[in-house]
Amino acid sequence: MKTRHRVCSAHRLNEQMKSRITTLVALLAVSWVVMLLTHEFGHILGGWCGGATLVDYDLAPWRLPYSLHSPDPHPRLTLWAGPLVGAIFPLCVAAIVSVRAVWFVADFCLIANGGYLMLAWITGDRLLDTPRMMAAGVHPGLVAIYCLATIGLGYVWFRADCIAVLRPDSRTQHSRSAQTHAQDSERSKIESTDTLQDKCE
Repeated sequence: MKTRHRVCSAHRLNEQMKSRITTLVALLAVSWVVMLLTHEFGHILGGWCGGATLVDYDLAPWRLPYSLHSPDPHPRLTLWAGPLVGAIFPLCVAAIVSVRAVWFVADFCLIANGGYLMLAWITGDRLLDTPRMMAAGVHPGLVAIYCLATIGLGYVWFRADCIAVLRPDSRTQHSRSAQTHAQDSERSKIESTDTLQDKCE
């Protein structure tokens, strides 16, 4: 009886872990799409605010989105708007909505935007944001500060989000422990009663 109960509990825990992993994967997929769209929308918005002419763009999330402006009288504004809007806008939405899943997406966007600028800086690909920002006159120190701030905070917050998604619900765990304790107590009482009856006989 006790062995069967343990097997059922293990199966239940396994199913719950599968469900939490599925939730994590779904949240990561949504976060990736939101990050791409808000980042590129930031470039488009920055270009519009700076009087640039948008000549081409692609926002398809299954490809690397891009936007091209020509002429662009304020390229630094256009380029900075992408990572700034991409990081700040999701955080503002999360602060207003105050839902754990939305915070997960926002924190992912924060660390992803910083990580993107850092990787673009390392690779030096002239088509990516960081080399274009440097070519437009952005000081490397500003990019470094942005990367350190977003990656540092993003890592701490996003790590906590992932742990919260994968961690069992404490209330469920407490309820399961209490139920198990009650069942064990009941079995102990029954076994004690049977033992006394045997002795009396």
